[in-house]
Amino acid sequence: MKSLVRLRVNGIAREDAVPDNLLLLDYLRETLYLTGTKQGCDGGECGACTVLVDGKPRLSCLTLTAAVAGREVETIESLARNGRLSRLQQAFHEKLGAQCGYCTPGMIMAAEGLLRKNASPSVAEIRAALAGNLCRCTGYVKIVESVQAACAPPNGVTRT
Repeated sequence: MKSLVRLRVNGIAREDAVPDNLLLLDYLRETLYLTGTKQGCDGGECGACTVLVDGKPRLSCLTLTAAVAGREVETIESLARNGRLSRLQQAFHEKLGAQCGYCTPGMIMAAEGLLRKNASPSVAEIRAALAGNLCRCTGYVKIVESVQAACAPPNGVTRT
């Protein structure tokens, strides 16, 4: 069966008839062609598919599209404005927070969710917010440094 689902994706109102069992990950990638959200484990264990739903990180591989009806969904594509990377995206680029890049969209969206509720998190808070996101290429040091750089004041002092 299909249901009519109304939601906002990256600030744009959507209304689509979707199968009741359609995962949000598949809706984003296959219906809206927002391919920044990655399919990793397909079981909620890697975080590559992390998006924000009403500003909070959510695994799109475990979320039915119908479950986010009436809500705001944000993907990695929503962060850049007018062709300019967000501060967090720029920090990942400058601080080498991405290696192969596969986990990066999920990492950035999880970090974005944290920074929206805590603009100056400690290293422990950053690590806790990213705990559900796996990276097979790094030791997470550059990823944590990237998040710190995104929230650092202009003088570069960060919290530990």
